[in-house]
Amino acid sequence: MGVPASLVKELREKTGAGIIDCKEALQECRCDISDAIVYLRKKGLADVKKRAGRATSEGLIGSYIHSNGKIGVLVEVNCETDFVARTQEFKDLVKDIAMHIAAANPRYLAAEEIPEEEAAKEKEILRAQAVETGKPARVVESIVEGRFKKFIQENCLLEQAFVKDPDRTVRQRLEEAISRLGENITLRRFVRFQLGEQP
Repeated sequence: MGVPASLVKELREKTGAGIIDCKEALQECRCDISDAIVYLRKKGLADVKKRAGRATSEGLIGSYIHSNGKIGVLVEVNCETDFVARTQEFKDLVKDIAMHIAAANPRYLAAEEIPEEEAAKEKEILRAQAVETGKPARVVESIVEGRFKKFIQENCLLEQAFVKDPDRTVRQRLEEAISRLGENITLRRFVRFQLGEQP
């Protein structure tokens, strides 16, 4: 089945995927743009998983100072090659993440970084709140798990709703960049300063 060049161009503009990938997606989806976008996203996520184990020793340290000069952020984002680190898309990603950290004030990079003691203490508080509702024990545990998941989404950078597009998480924004740039990308560390805040 022939794929019109105009459709390939439109799909490239919407997804940023390569010409060959766009053509293949349109062929697989009988020239339906919406289905082709979904096809490319699924393929991209599969590619992201394949790239996840690759070493990331290049990258950038980005900074952001909020306009009032009272909040500052440093973030290290790593990729596989210096070539990708120098692309405008990678620089924009680093800047976006630094701005997100300034706005959303995450406490941890990922859920695995929450100290066990703190996680246990938080669950204890959530359990006490849930018990107050008078619900049965099994329901209480379900409530605790749900609320702890929300705690993770609010406090862990990778799980937070991305401030520039709240329909996606920071992790999804990162996965999209991995898919588009064709390299593994990792958020290594960050620090956020707020004037007058105790360390």
